[in-house]
Amino acid sequence: MDMRPSPIAGQWYPGDARTLGAEVDRHLAAAGAVKADGAVVALIAPHAGYRYSGAVAGHTFAAARGLLPEVVAVVGPMHYPLEGAVLLSAHGAYQTPLGPVTIARETCRVLDDAMRQELGAGLTPVRGDPEHSVEIELPFLQRALPEEWRLLPVMVRDQRREVARALGLALARALRGHAALLVASTDLSHYHPQAVANRLDRELLRRMEAFDPDAVLRAEEEGAGEACGIGALAAVLWAARELGADRVRVLDYKTSGDVTGDLDRVVGYAAGVVTRGTM
Repeated sequence: MDMRPSPIAGQWYPGDARTLGAEVDRHLAAAGAVKADGAVVALIAPHAGYRYSGAVAGHTFAAARGLLPEVVAVVGPMHYPLEGAVLLSAHGAYQTPLGPVTIARETCRVLDDAMRQELGAGLTPVRGDPEHSVEIELPFLQRALPEEWRLLPVMVRDQRREVARALGLALARALRGHAALLVASTDLSHYHPQAVANRLDRELLRRMEAFDPDAVLRAEEEGAGEACGIGALAAVLWAARELGADRVRVLDYKTSGDVTGDLDRVVGYAAGVVTRGTM
């Protein structure tokens, strides 16, 4: 199999299967049972190293336990200056210490076609990328989901509204009719004092819980809130809404300062779930 090697195993999370599995299981157990209040359509997860954001991610993926998706679309930012507005892995699978995660190539093709119709440009394939925002979520998904699933890995470089909205609509078209789960991979504010970070993050999360992707994007433009994956988050919110979701709920929130005790320059992390009413 054409495998994307991990550039972060052993650094951002443990590099051997036993230690990694035990750490992920510990975070999931600490989160306890998460009542989703409807059918889970999407999740919001942080993407820092597990030392910093693993406990928050545990709340995210505790909401996924027992789900049986065929395809999981993980949508995160591309932090590196690679070419392309929206990128997609050209490999056949991602490698983690817990085993390979096969990429849903046919769904990738459908998404590419949908992006060409929505935006006039398709996805840019990339090999050997250094991006962590998709990979960091995979061990949690591998432990939380009880059956085999395939991955749709999407990395957003251009986070403008027109790109995010087109991606959201295209994701909905690609996933409609399938047992699917969306994951928005994003951290929140970066490198502010704790009090400032809390203010910025609370406002962004308020707009997220209002299920308003336009307001989420405006938060950064207005200086009212921040997220490094704000375009990815907005795209997932648009996609989830198109797929019938009607509620967003924050499950947990912390900063790196809550973990390290350094409150001068912190990064914000949130866990969230997007659901569709069962009426």
